[in-house]
Amino acid sequence: MIVSQNCPSDIECYKLGGQCIRCLFNESCIYGSPINVTCDPPPTVNCTGERTFIRTALCRYCYQTEPWEHSCEYSAKCLSITSPRSYYSTNCTVKSDVLCLGRRTFRKNVPCNWTGGYKWSTALVLSITLGGFGADRFYLGHWQEGIGKLFSFGGLGVWTLIDVILISLHYLGPADGSLYI
Repeated sequence: MIVSQNCPSDIECYKLGGQCIRCLFNESCIYGSPINVTCDPPPTVNCTGERTFIRTALCRYCYQTEPWEHSCEYSAKCLSITSPRSYYSTNCTVKSDVLCLGRRTFRKNVPCNWTGGYKWSTALVLSITLGGFGADRFYLGHWQEGIGKLFSFGGLGVWTLIDVILISLHYLGPADGSLYI
């Protein structure tokens, strides 16, 4: 479905993006091969010049496009540290300069790999230098354990040493379930 209010007006028709034109694909083409397709804008789109033109595209459906050819709505509501790695389903839309068969918006399963902005190097330095006061746990959002480390002086050094090892091995991460930067 083409929505004409999102399409630019008063430009040459052949310069319109894929969301503003209709193209006739030969669905029996060979996957991955370049093909010439005849395209034209719908009557509701205002453009100048020849309304029917030919473009070159790859024979593939929109859901088969490469990751850099579409953009997806990413979610920060899934845990990225689960094993096996968890996935979630999201909407992806093909970029305007890409021509493909089928719907330009499609569902895709993507891995949970979001970050909350915590740096591993910062967590490790805090654990080594101020770990006895719980600074590493406070930084990572584990404030309850941070209070425990603060009042026990890092478990008299034992808890501090364990946290240095856990952070250096990436076993201890941010409390929100995100990954390090």
